[in-house]
Amino acid sequence: MFILYSIVIGLVVGFALGGRASGLTELTFRLRWAVTAGIVIQLLLFSTPLTRVVGALGPVIYVGSTALVLAAILVNRRIAGMSVIALGAISNLSAIIANRGYMPADPGAMATLGQSIPDSYSNSAIMADPLLWPLTDIFALPAWLPFANVYSVGDVLIGAGVVMVIVGALRRGTTSRTRPAEDAA
Repeated sequence: MFILYSIVIGLVVGFALGGRASGLTELTFRLRWAVTAGIVIQLLLFSTPLTRVVGALGPVIYVGSTALVLAAILVNRRIAGMSVIALGAISNLSAIIANRGYMPADPGAMATLGQSIPDSYSNSAIMADPLLWPLTDIFALPAWLPFANVYSVGDVLIGAGVVMVIVGALRRGTTSRTRPAEDAA
C-alpha cells in the first residue's frame, strides 16, 4: 500500500504546482493491460481465499506477475519517472527471485507494526539470512498510518517514480491549455 501514498503525494504536488487533470488523460501508457493484470493477480494472490490454496505455485505466480508489470514499465521508460520506477521494480524483483519467490521482511520492522507473517502464502517472509538483504523490506511505515506496512528501498524508488510520473503528467496538462490573449488573436 506504499504506492497509495505516492499517488496522493503526486496529485497534491502536481496540482500545487499548477498542474491540470487533463495531463493525466493525455498520458500515453503502452501495455496498460499488463500492469492491470499483474496488480490484479497480486491482489487476488495476497488478499483472497486463493492465498490459502496456491501452495508451491505462490512464488511462481508472484515472480511472474511482478515480471509482467516490470515489462510494461520498461516499455514505457520514455515517460519521465518511469526509469526510477523500473529501478525500484528491478530491485524488488531481484530480492524476490534471490529469496525463492518471497520478499524477506525484517522481523524488527514487522514487530514495529505488530504484525507477523501469515501461515498461508504471502509475499513477505521472515528469513534468518535473506539474500540481498539491503533490498528487502527492512523499513516500516509508522503504525498509526492507515495501511501501514513494511517496505524496501525498491518501494521507495517506485514511490518516487510514481510521484514523478504524476507530477510530470499534471504539469504537461498546463501546456495544453490556451491563454486568453491567444484566443483573441
